Parts: sequence; C-alpha cells; structure tokens
Amino acid sequence: MSSQVAMAGGSSGPVPPARKRKSVMGTRPWVAGLFLLPALVLLGALVVYPIGYSVWRSLYDADGSSFVGMQNYGDIFTDDATFTAVKNTAIWVAVAPALVTGLGLIFAVLMERVRWSTAFKMVIFMPMAISMLAAGIIFRLVYEADPDQGVANAVVVGVHDTFAESSVYPNARPSPQSDLKASGGGAFTTTDTVRAGVPALLPLVGIAPNKLPGDPVDAMPAESAGDEVSGTVWLDFRLGGGGEKGAIDAREKGLSGIKVEAVKDGEVVASAEAADDGTFRLPTEADGAQLRLPASNFAAPYNGVDWLGPSLVTPAIIGAYAWMWAGFAMVLIAAGLAGVDRNLLEAARVDGANEWQVFRRVTVPLLMPVLVVVLITLMINVMKIFDLIFIIAPQPTQDEANVLALQLYNAAFTGSGDLGLGSAIGIVLLLLVMPVMIVNIRRLRRERRR
Repeated sequence: MSSQVAMAGGSSGPVPPARKRKSVMGTRPWVAGLFLLPALVLLGALVVYPIGYSVWRSLYDADGSSFVGMQNYGDIFTDDATFTAVKNTAIWVAVAPALVTGLGLIFAVLMERVRWSTAFKMVIFMPMAISMLAAGIIFRLVYEADPDQGVANAVVVGVHDTFAESSVYPNARPSPQSDLKASGGGAFTTTDTVRAGVPALLPLVGIAPNKLPGDPVDAMPAESAGDEVSGTVWLDFRLGGGGEKGAIDAREKGLSGIKVEAVKDGEVVASAEAADDGTFRLPTEADGAQLRLPASNFAAPYNGVDWLGPSLVTPAIIGAYAWMWAGFAMVLIAAGLAGVDRNLLEAARVDGANEWQVFRRVTVPLLMPVLVVVLITLMINVMKIFDLIFIIAPQPTQDEANVLALQLYNAAFTGSGDLGLGSAIGIVLLLLVMPVMIVNIRRLRRERRR
C-alpha cells in the first residue's frame, strides 16, 4: 500500500503525519482560552455570581433569615407602591423609546435640509454630554411652579396672559367700613343703591401700597356728575397708618383700571373703569342701581401648570429624557440615512410621489434596521431609568412617578431595607430585559448572514 502511495505521489518515502488543526486565526484553542480566562473570571464575578446570588436572596425575607419562596415576587404585584412602579415602567417602555426615536428621525431628516447642519447637530447632541444628575437638576428648575423661576411656567404664563385678561388687584377685599359685601363667585356688591349726584365710596384693603401695579397716584373724591353716577375706588390704607377708615385721606392711592358695574334686578345696566385717581362715572341708567365689583378684578393671577404634580410628573420627566437622548437617536439615524441610495428617492419623486410619500414609503422602510436598533437600545435604557426620576420628582409626588429601578433602591436601601424584595425586583427587571436582548441578538445574527 505504501509503495502505491509512493508511486502515485511520484516519490518514495513515508507519508508525514497529519498536523493538529488550528483556529481560523492560527491560534491554538488553549492559547485563546488562556487569554479569555481573565475576562471569563470578571464576567463570572461581576455578572454570573450577582445574578445567582440575587435569585437566591429573592427567595428569603428582608433580613435573609427565613425562606419565603415566591412571596417577594407576589408582593411586587400586590404592594401599591411596587405595582405603581410596574405600571410606570410599562408607560416608559411604551412611550419614551418611540418618542425619542421619532424625534431622532425628524431631526436626522431636517439636518440634511439646512445649511447650518453642523450647528444643528451640536445643539441637539449637546445634552448627551450632560450627566443624568445634572440634567435632573436643570429640569427640576425648568419645571419650578413659580413662573419667576421656572422656565416652563414662565412661557405658559406669558402665552396665557397674552390672550386672556389678567386680574387687576388679586386678593383685594372691601374695607370693613365699606358698603360692599360678598355676592358670590368672588364679586362684591353694595347693599344700598346709588343715586345720581351723590358720589359713591368704594374703599378696598388687602393690598400693600408699595405693591400696586404701575405708577399709582393719590385718590381723589369724585365730583358730582349731575344725572350721572360717580364715585371713587381707592386703597383705604397708607404706609405709616393713620387717617379715617372709609374716607379718602391724603396719600391714599386710587385703584386705577378696576371695573365697576351697575346692577338692577340682576342685570348689568352700565359699567366703567376707574381712572388713575380711582374716580369713575356711570351713565344715567345707573341711577338707583347697586354697584358691583366683578370677580375679574380680584382673581388670583394665573401661575401656569403644575408640571410636577401627580398627573403630569411622569410625562414631564419623559420630556426631560427625550431632551437628553434625542441627539443619540439623531446621530445613529443620520448615519443610516447617509447610506441610503439617493437614486431610489429620486426615482420615487420622478414617479410622482410627494415629499411625505417619499419619506413614509421609501425613507422609513430603508431606515427600518437602524430604527429598530435605536428603539431596542432605548427600551433597554428606560427599563433602568433612575436618576432623572429621583432628582426631578419632588418628594410628595415621587410615589406617582415611581419606576422599578427607583423602587428597587427604595425597597432595598431605604426604610426597612428589604433586600429580599429588592432582589426580586432586580430579577424581574432582568427578565424584562432578556426578551429585548434576545431579539436584538437574533437580529444581529441575521444581519451578519446577509
């Protein structure tokens, strides 16, 4: 047999033994294993062991002395605070990734249509350079309830006051010596009727003289107006005190712009606004009527929206999250958009498609692999959101904004320190992330096969 081999090969001599196969890179398996050993040790110490210990610890009570089985997992869905965290986490997963991905797609498309795209990208991506802690502090100030401090309410109040008439003297009220009495709805009406030729006196208090709007002037007694009804509305108080209550004294200020109505049988027959010195005149129809100061003079000023109240705290924090991560989505989607074949877009336009149809029928389908990557990445990210909620949500409404990551911290490291419940929440978070990770891994494998 050996001779036949030798003859076939055209040479004599023994056949050399077959060598052991190496890996594709030419490295022996034991050498590769040696280099991977430190990484495997770290992976086991930092990932595998903590997961295994958390599973074991979740089966025990708060101090780890008694085996409770699945009780901690049952508490997640029966405890009100923890169940609220589950619901809010579901809201975050359903809303925040889709919102940020949509914003990133819009910004990426707009970025190709503006000349100053570099500045645009810098402004949108800049929040990514800010830590979650710093962003939380920023938006805690943005959502401040006081319009003089919170940017959001300053904008809302500015827009509201542009289209809606604001009150002139909020919190003002009649002087005890006045004939004005509360008549419901925040208005004040005189008990007696007024007569032409007899000036009416309508003193008010409850306003600091140095807090009057504009440049107030001294109040003046109204002159007799013949067949018309006249009177004065003034602040029956002056700095330093003194003077007679119910009478117009020196240095007491007129209440400019306050509205006065003449009412007969529940019907408004005339109205007027007080002049700078507080005097007003009503036509003849007001003779024999009661005078009413409507509630619009005294309504509290509009102070905006309670952004961090129980009903809006979660949407407000999602808005802060979108501000931070829209730049991340924009950069990834813009990279995918740069690889889109422009000939396909031009062909669609030549076929008669408008820009919206090109975007919806051509651009978005071509970007779908990138959009899925961004969406999955953000879904994993929002499941562990903690910093923004902990910083932005005030203590009275933090329970309404609670999510699983924050509840894990509250359960395990504050209050009673229930490490069993905290471990169970951690395992639930892991189980929620696993399906998303599996989908992402399968997608990556399909991409490599193409």
